Parts: sequence; structure tokens; C-alpha cells
Amino acid sequence: MDFDLTEDQRLLTDSVARLLADQYGFEQRKSLLKAPLGWSERLWSQYAELGLLGLPIPEEYGGFGGGPVDVMLLMQAFGRHLVLEPYLASIVLGGTALRLAGSAAQRDELLPALADGTLKLAFAHGERQSRYDLPDVLTTARQDGGGWRLDGAKSVVLHGDCADRLVVSARTAGSRDEAAGISLFLVDAEASGLARRGYALRDGTRAAELSLTGVPAELLGERDAALPVIERVIEAGIAATAAETIGAMEAMQAMTLDYLKTRQQFGRPIGDNQALQHRSAEMMIALEQGRSMAMLAAMSVDAPDAEERARSIAMARVGVGQAGRFVSQNAVQLHGGIGMTDEYAVGHFFRRVMVIEHLFGDTAHHLDRLADQVE
Repeated sequence: MDFDLTEDQRLLTDSVARLLADQYGFEQRKSLLKAPLGWSERLWSQYAELGLLGLPIPEEYGGFGGGPVDVMLLMQAFGRHLVLEPYLASIVLGGTALRLAGSAAQRDELLPALADGTLKLAFAHGERQSRYDLPDVLTTARQDGGGWRLDGAKSVVLHGDCADRLVVSARTAGSRDEAAGISLFLVDAEASGLARRGYALRDGTRAAELSLTGVPAELLGERDAALPVIERVIEAGIAATAAETIGAMEAMQAMTLDYLKTRQQFGRPIGDNQALQHRSAEMMIALEQGRSMAMLAAMSVDAPDAEERARSIAMARVGVGQAGRFVSQNAVQLHGGIGMTDEYAVGHFFRRVMVIEHLFGDTAHHLDRLADQVE
């Protein structure tokens, strides 16, 4: 298999690298964390101008028709700089749901706005009791004339506090934990009966809790048959965050290596210590192992066989999760006390990787899934 980048992919990575090097230094990011939104609307507009928001959107809707590997390259760059903007929530999660489940009219209306940055989506599926169990949905939908009304609550909706529209899952038939009977709906963020409470996650990125009381909604996709779409959305999120984790690990590895070369103790760099050299080498090995698994995830996102796709994505999630934990923990440890301070970047990378570890199912959850397939 050819792993060389195409000319378009090289241009993409170079342009994104230049933009982020200029606009996303560590101090600049800390300033953005204090902004009202917790991210930059100006940079969001620049992403749109560069075509980044339309990267995975088909050309007929104003996008660039890129594939999962293109998204992987972009998310790696975002991971190296701890980008705060809602790309994962809006383009990867919300956009995937819209592309897979939306009617022709819905795609015609919303995908161009998503590509040019005038529309932001959020994907609201998780609930307090569900943890990582995708069929566990208690939010309900009932027909009201020609439309629908939603009642329930959603938790940890990534960037749900700034979205213009929400893709919300709700049960239209069956009981809790049934695979059948789940549907997806589009909800206007200003709809009556919707309450949003935004907050910052441990890594500074934003999320929201949603309360829905008779909220008017528009059906997205086929009634009672949304679970396969939800699974595809989550798989796309796993692949994207796997790539982001690789970018974060690259940054931590480089920072740690530089620290070992420059930190002096007893008149010599601490990197002269053979034990620390071995630890740094082990970090590099883990990084490269994780990179291979992130590539597996990207190449599996569009695989037609659902069972094989799910197995490959779970394997990638486990491999990247284990590598990310090893590299980030050792990066902090090798930096010593300074690695735990808020003023030093490595701790911020550590927190981002640990938050990603608990998105879309942690390592233990996906190991269980793989073990169930073996039995």
C-alpha cells in the first residue's frame, strides 16, 4: 500500500502548518481559553477560507471532497497545537451525521453553510446513564402534527454551547437499550424548550449539558433506524481523535527530547543519563506504534463491511489510547515538577490526551468489545 502523500495533501499540510505556527503559539492559545467562546471566531473564518471546513464535504455542496486520510492529516496538525475550535464537533461529528442521514433537501440547505463556516453543528447523543453504550437512549420523541417534539437530556455535548443546530438522538420506538427504535433529529439551538449549560472540560475545550422539554425538531434520516448512522459518526470521531492524539504525542516527544538536551544537572544535560535515553526511545516507539493504528483507523472509516470496520476502529482506539497514555505520562515525568504547571505546555498536552481517552469509549471499553468478538 502506498503511504506517500499526494501533492494536494502536501499542500494541505504545509498551509495548515504555516497558519498554526503563526497563529497558535502556546501563549496565544492561553489567551483564547480566556475568550468568551473559549476559541477564535476569526480563526474559524480562516479555516473556512482555506477550505478546511469543507475538506470532508462533497464538492457538489461547496466542499473539497476529501477523505478520511485528509481529515487525519488535518487533525494531526490540530493535535500538535492543541487547537480549540469546534472542528471535531461540527465538521467531523455533525457533518458526518448530516452527510449519512440527511435528505437531499437537508444536505442542499446545510452542507454548504457548514463548509463556509456560517453553520456550526453539534452531535448530542450521550446521556448520563449511557456511558459508552450507544443503544442506551432515554430521550424520547413524539409526533406533533407534521413535526416532532423531544423530551429528555443529553450530556457532554462537545461544543454544544456554541452550535447553531444540534443533531440529537431520541427514541421513537422500543425501550432502553434496544438497537431498533432510535432516530436522529435536527434541533435549532434557539428552539423553545431547549436549555444549554456550557462549561469547559479538563483540557479547556468546551461542552454542554442539554435539557429538552417539548423541543420542536425535524427528523434527520430514517425513523427508528439511526443506530448504524450513530455508530458511523462515533467511528469517524475515533479516527479523528486518534490522529489528533498522534499530533499531541509528536509535540510532547519533541518537547521532552529538547528538555533532556538542555536541562542541566551536576554540570551536564540530564539526557546523558542512559536510563532517560531509554525512556525517550520507548516514547518514540510508542508514538510510531500509535501512528500505525491511527492510519488503520483512517483507512477503515469508509470500509463497507460494518463488522470489519468496527473491529479495526476498536483496535485502533486501543492502540492509540495505550500509546497516548504512555507518551503523555512519561513526558510529564521526564520534565519533573515543571511538567505539572499550568505555565508549561506539556501539561496541557497531557490533559488533552486524557480527555480524548474518555471520548467515544475508553481503552478498557474497546478491549472488552474486541474480547467479545473473540469468544
